[in-house]
Amino acid sequence: MPNQMSLRGRTAVITGAGNGIGRAIAQSLAARGCRLALADISEPGLAETAQLLNRSSIHISRHKLDVGDRGAAAALPRAVIAQHGCVDLLFNNAGVALAGTFDQISEADFDWLFDINFGAVVRLTRAFLPHLKASNDARIVNISSLFGLISPPGQTAYSASKFAVRAFSNALRFELAGSNVGMTVVHPGGVATMIAENARRHAGATNAEVAHRLELARRVLTMPPAKAGEIIVRGVERRAPRVVIGGRAKMMALIERLAPVSYWSILGPLAPRP
Repeated sequence: MPNQMSLRGRTAVITGAGNGIGRAIAQSLAARGCRLALADISEPGLAETAQLLNRSSIHISRHKLDVGDRGAAAALPRAVIAQHGCVDLLFNNAGVALAGTFDQISEADFDWLFDINFGAVVRLTRAFLPHLKASNDARIVNISSLFGLISPPGQTAYSASKFAVRAFSNALRFELAGSNVGMTVVHPGGVATMIAENARRHAGATNAEVAHRLELARRVLTMPPAKAGEIIVRGVERRAPRVVIGGRAKMMALIERLAPVSYWSILGPLAPRP
């Protein structure tokens, strides 16, 4: 198998393709001649992504998908194979956010987030793995987060789910070693997506608290999604096992490795203040 993965003529499935990083990944893949199966809960978002790609000569299919729906996730491979005949790449990108400390978040909201951010990754990987194994060169790309490398206060649910994605991806990489299916886990940091705006509010959240959170997000999430998408696709091309996006994210990941227990005493004072 060549060191560089060629994406031209491959078929990629992308969840959360209706905006943000998922849309950016689709654009970078399309530029390389990769066929696309775009999946998202938002049909308008899917239509916008497809419209942005309308100058491409590649085959694009759209699939309305709630990744939290087990039946819909199990049925997606059949729909994709019917459109494209094969699958070579799976980008598990769809995710949600829920800010708040552990005692502020209800059990139902915690479980809701975990089922989407982690459970859906597992379900879709299980559903598509037989088809990926049938490819002569395939890859699973799981989008974790900077918060899958560090765990700041106020992110118990989100960070737990993204650490789970990281652990699952690492273990599965070892299990697939020597096969035709590779694994890349991605840790974006500071990408300007709509995840903060779309985050679910905990029951006690005030309008002032939400406004404060959004203001902090605007100050921290500054990298254009297009740049992040290109970094991810380049990582896939070089078969990188892990991709950390953003200088701040790389710095924080290094500090966590050097001080795995006490890193927040270093990073906490550097966190944005109102």
